[in-house]
Amino acid sequence: MKLLFVGDVMGQPGRRALLALLPRLVDRHRVDYTVVNVENMAGGYGITPDTMREIEELPIDCFTSGNHIWDKKEGLALLERDPRILRPANYPAGNPGSGLFVGETPAGIPVATLNLEGRAFMHSLDSPFEVADRILAGLPKRVKVRFVDFHAEATSEKQAMGFHLDGRVSAVVGTHTHVPTADERILPGGTGFLTDVGMTGPYESVIGMRADKVLKRFYLQTHVSFEVAKNDVRLAAALFDIDEETGLARGVERMLVPFTT
Repeated sequence: MKLLFVGDVMGQPGRRALLALLPRLVDRHRVDYTVVNVENMAGGYGITPDTMREIEELPIDCFTSGNHIWDKKEGLALLERDPRILRPANYPAGNPGSGLFVGETPAGIPVATLNLEGRAFMHSLDSPFEVADRILAGLPKRVKVRFVDFHAEATSEKQAMGFHLDGRVSAVVGTHTHVPTADERILPGGTGFLTDVGMTGPYESVIGMRADKVLKRFYLQTHVSFEVAKNDVRLAAALFDIDEETGLARGVERMLVPFTT
């Protein structure tokens, strides 16, 4: 089966690229299951009912996120209402939503998507390694296709998670840093891996924000409001070919698709 993952959708430019390009990619590559990270979709910070409604007709089976999922209070209710919208599973109990969703392909193949957040240079959360172990141990054996979005800052932590889960999940993909890495591969145990898929948004920017705004903050070391950039918009994705009988990856392809209006 083919599983397509689309990296962090950044603001309106990212949403426009997703709307225009995703249906073509799904058709061209005969994708069976699609996962999209939406944590930056509303102006770069979180989600809202309006931004989710904008993409509701797209062929997306599950939505992952990260630390910015909490930034729009109107988006928090969506975590309770729609089980397909995930937040990292290793946040403390009592937070809305879940970090795991089990869906199905049109052919009836079950697919588990697990969302985790790293701890290096980020929040003091529960160990994503231990949480992953616990959740995977609780999955039914019939759920062989298992995809992990690991939202983390440090490349070392992302790679460590890949090796930690190697042979136990179909694929591990890193998100959060918005810069695509060129290390797509299949690990020794058969897990597809990519340190960071990159963002779906404007690349004439500093990780999606206007460069002049970011430079001003670096120069002044005081608060400057950021603004999503507009130019050189691209869709970042990874396409995994997965053996549904074993749950292991047969191939991985990294994509960075230009979007022109």
